[in-house]
Amino acid sequence: MAAACASLLSAPVAVVASAAPARSLKALAPARAATFAQKTVSNGIKTRQMMVWQPTNNRYFETLSFLPPLTDDQIAKQVDYMINNGWVPCLEFSEANMAYVASDNCIRYGNVASGYQDNRYWTMFKLPMFGCTDPGQVLTEIANAEKCFPDAYIRLVAFDNVTQTQVAGFLVHRPASANDFRKPSERSI
Repeated sequence: MAAACASLLSAPVAVVASAAPARSLKALAPARAATFAQKTVSNGIKTRQMMVWQPTNNRYFETLSFLPPLTDDQIAKQVDYMINNGWVPCLEFSEANMAYVASDNCIRYGNVASGYQDNRYWTMFKLPMFGCTDPGQVLTEIANAEKCFPDAYIRLVAFDNVTQTQVAGFLVHRPASANDFRKPSERSI
């Protein structure tokens, strides 16, 4: 067997040389004038996804505010998530003219600024719901807040007592007179 392997290794190796020089595939294609699309940078079909948002009158609150108003079932699922993480749900409300950032309802600079997000305070509805274990309890309190303050924005926030921070927040009620919600497709230019 060793002799057979030695004969294979000592046999001359034939080298095949190509007669034609190597060409790239681009060289084989017929020459065409470049179109505008070939000269410009584009993400193709993703271009529509990267729209510029209208900088004025484009009002948002917290998380989920780009969605249509949430149903009770959707709110209950969010409350379940809060409770399962050990967070404390709390309801807050604000008059329509004080809900958004504006020159007359926030102080941005100086020693009087609170340092709390954008320096807007919403009034707490009752106390935070410590020990809440059922989303139904929160939905009942949302209904009570809507009865007491029908012309106010009402949001549900969650506090983490370990980190002592607000960890979630979203609107659960807009006033009947509010016409600020617009679909994301209507917010871009």
